[in-house]
Amino acid sequence: MYSIGIDIGGTKIAGALVNDLGEILEQRQVPSPAHSAQQMEDSIVELIQELSQGNPVKAAGVAAAGFIDAAQSTVYYAPNIAWRNEPLKDKLEARINLPIVIENDANAAGWAEYRFGAGKSFTHMTMLTIGTGVGGAIIANGELFTGGFGAGAEIGHLRVQPDGLECGCGQRGCIESYGSGRALLRYLREETGNPALDANEGKKLLEDGDPAAWRALETLGSWLGIACASLSAVLDPQVYVIGGGVAAAGEHLLQPIRESFLTNLSAQGYHPEPEFRIAQLANDAGVVGAADLARKHAEKL
Repeated sequence: MYSIGIDIGGTKIAGALVNDLGEILEQRQVPSPAHSAQQMEDSIVELIQELSQGNPVKAAGVAAAGFIDAAQSTVYYAPNIAWRNEPLKDKLEARINLPIVIENDANAAGWAEYRFGAGKSFTHMTMLTIGTGVGGAIIANGELFTGGFGAGAEIGHLRVQPDGLECGCGQRGCIESYGSGRALLRYLREETGNPALDANEGKKLLEDGDPAAWRALETLGSWLGIACASLSAVLDPQVYVIGGGVAAAGEHLLQPIRESFLTNLSAQGYHPEPEFRIAQLANDAGVVGAADLARKHAEKL
């Protein structure tokens, strides 16, 4: 069975034709008209129609940053797109003769890693996506956890520091303020003593193995380990999968996460220890996960 995955970003929309093994057969990419809900809808429809042409497609999934309802139908709120209580599933199905599934982008990426990537040999997986912010996805007993209202697994807003730094969500002390790419840049500036250091310069320092850059990465990993220790007390995953741009640091990031995790884990020495792995699907995770969730939905119809 073929399905289509659409991954919506702030600057581009990626689309892919995917088979039931998670393999991408065709890909497309167009600019993202994030300022206009109607133009965004039009672009999604055109991508699905192009990828469907001449192919036996059974369903399409759309992944976007934001709060999606539990029915995988309505976008309650998208921070970077002009969608507010947008009935996106109904609008797309009115124009396309395919079942449509709408899902949060981090959930879609996490599902892809569970099905075809770093988490495929486990039934309980938690994924943290470390980019500009911190995204998350939870797989519990082989099922995607989305919560009672569909807005669960917002791991970036787990609070790790009472009365800490202000977060974009309006609260203080969220892990997004301490464990994100933005936070890493702040640590890099502090370690190098260069307040004007930009993201590209910081990336170069990390690639070159600069000692100050590694210290900044260790600080980031320490905060992520604290968050994972708290998550284990609730979710008890068998594996943590770390994705996003910062995950390119590989073991240099995983080591401080593991060390901090063990230091902060409750009942240390008696609590089973999960594995920590780097995500495998990189930029393809969103489209592959969205497509596979759509396939899974279509098989139930």
